Amino acid sequence: MRNNQIGEGGAQDLAESLKINTTLTTLNLRNNQIGNQGTQDLTNALKINTTLAKLHLGSNQIGAQGAQDLAEALKMNTILTILHLEDNQIGDPVAQLDLARLSSAPQLLSCGIQDLVEALKMNTILTILDLNNNQIDHYGAQVLAEALKINTTLTTISLEFNQINDQGAHALAEALKINISLTILKLWGNQIGNQGTYALAEALKINTTLTTLGLGANQIGDQGTQALAEALKINTTLATLELGNNQIDHQGAQVLAEALKINTTLTTLNINTTLIGDQGAQALAEALKINTTLTTLDLLYIKICNQSAQALAEALKINTTLTALDLGLNRISDQGAHSLAETLKINTTLTTLNVRWNRRINDLYIIDKINQKLKINHINKKRLKCLQIQCLKKLKQLDRIDEIKSFNPIIYDSCLMKY
Repeated sequence: MRNNQIGEGGAQDLAESLKINTTLTTLNLRNNQIGNQGTQDLTNALKINTTLAKLHLGSNQIGAQGAQDLAEALKMNTILTILHLEDNQIGDPVAQLDLARLSSAPQLLSCGIQDLVEALKMNTILTILDLNNNQIDHYGAQVLAEALKINTTLTTISLEFNQINDQGAHALAEALKINISLTILKLWGNQIGNQGTYALAEALKINTTLTTLGLGANQIGDQGTQALAEALKINTTLATLELGNNQIDHQGAQVLAEALKINTTLTTLNINTTLIGDQGAQALAEALKINTTLTTLDLLYIKICNQSAQALAEALKINTTLTALDLGLNRISDQGAHSLAETLKINTTLTTLNVRWNRRINDLYIIDKINQKLKINHINKKRLKCLQIQCLKKLKQLDRIDEIKSFNPIIYDSCLMKY
């Protein structure tokens, strides 16, 4: 029901139905202009409904009052696990309030993000909360961080395109040192600089649950990248790190490359739309010759030329784990594309290679050769996975499944993954 104009009246009618309905589990009302009144009606229904598990209320002009009503429902509801509130105006109504006064004036925080935070301290069901683009500043991030020190069920929080800045990032970092449930934290577009990144990096040295950290479109430079690189040498759980569209140059890429030679858990690295250039890309290429866990590397729009394409091509002759490489929007010409095509005669694991929007690549035959080989790699990968699953089934029938599990746990786990 998204992208309609049901408004407050429609929301009220739906709310009455939800009080009776016993089968609906997902309701998507994104972009329906339901406002605070419509939100209040829906939240009253949530206090009674016993089946709705996923609710999407993004882009609905929900403000502080609507957030307060949602918070009251979250304190009572024992079913809802996913709540999307992106692109609203929940914000933080106390931007000028000194946090030291909170204990003496808690009533001043009785709206918006603070109400949701108080609910999170009590709620034990919600696992995913999306608060993207809600005018939340560092005060809002600080009170949210306090809730994360208590909450043990939230696994995903998305705060993209707010204004939490370094102070908010620092508060969240302190929470990560204590929280034991959060696995995904999205902080794209939050004016986070080197100081906030340093705090998050220090938290990563302690945290053992976070698997995805999104820090794209911030103000992170080489100092912040250095801190993250040092954390990656210690952290053993982070699998995805997103650093695209930051102020990172070749020095930042070089320290990340050194970390990749040591780290054994990171599978996805996004460093697109940065200033790492040929020097940075070549350093990453050297790391790929050693790293055995990275599967996805995003190098779109980093201003690299044939030199880097050739270095990456040489790395791919050795690397056997990378499956996706994005080199789009760069300065690679036919020569660089030819090097990559030749590498694919040897490499059997890469299944996705983007070289589109490199205006200097004019030889369509080379592109066709690349795409054909990628297709073969993809088919062979599916066949291998199918064979692995069949082998596991046979071993299970023979009651010998534990032999391969003890012999090589990595192969065992990969076989269990559906293709």
